[in-house]
Amino acid sequence: MIRNGATARYSQRLLHPVRILLASILTMIAVPGTAAADSFPDSARAREAQARVRPALEHELVAKHLHYGAPVFVRIFKREAELELWLRGGDGKFILFRKYPVCKFSGDLGPKQREGDNQAPEGFYSVAPRQLNPVSKFHLAFNLGYPNEYDRAHGRTGSALMVHGDCVSIGCYAMGDAGIEEIYTLTAAALRAEQGAFDVHVFPFRPTAAALAASAGSPWHAFWQELAPAYALFEHDHLPPQITVNEGHYRVASAATAR
Repeated sequence: MIRNGATARYSQRLLHPVRILLASILTMIAVPGTAAADSFPDSARAREAQARVRPALEHELVAKHLHYGAPVFVRIFKREAELELWLRGGDGKFILFRKYPVCKFSGDLGPKQREGDNQAPEGFYSVAPRQLNPVSKFHLAFNLGYPNEYDRAHGRTGSALMVHGDCVSIGCYAMGDAGIEEIYTLTAAALRAEQGAFDVHVFPFRPTAAALAASAGSPWHAFWQELAPAYALFEHDHLPPQITVNEGHYRVASAATAR
């Protein structure tokens, strides 16, 4: 027979693992206002910009059968000085929402190679929430993530290469304040919703067969030929292709085969 004191100690031993389990469950529950919930980059400036542009954006999105917070995909074309913003539609394919003029980019056609060369990057980049800058000195911005794996494999250096507001550039893509407010608002909404990161594909020009043939004399022709399949696949599938880097070369595969 177990005495009262022993019974209490025995009960405590039985309850101990239960308490630990309950504590673990509680720590996994997201509570509004905690550090985890507040970790998304934000600022009064970004919220004010959203308040200005969101009503008109939502009206236009509905007209195109799109919704606010849908996943996004971005393409930039240097020679055309154009940024395309695509959103995923109800069938899973991406629909062009708007083309924005690039107000300013620095350098010439061709990729960025080193810190201080004033070149704007070309290639395939990915933007996660941590790369948003809602307090940029150029209004609002997001970091492209240069150098990426391909850039590093080729010894390229540089940092803080952005898509931002204003109309000045030292290796970045400046969209003007009005343009970046819409771009930033829609990309941030996608990241807040279901998209962990969005892709940005940066081309020297639209790499059609004719355009590539015309650029055959450029020292960057071989590099641009590696970019061209991603352009062609997206034009065909309206799905951002799968990009990997293998032995210092881009490898591109259709995302349609993975659906």
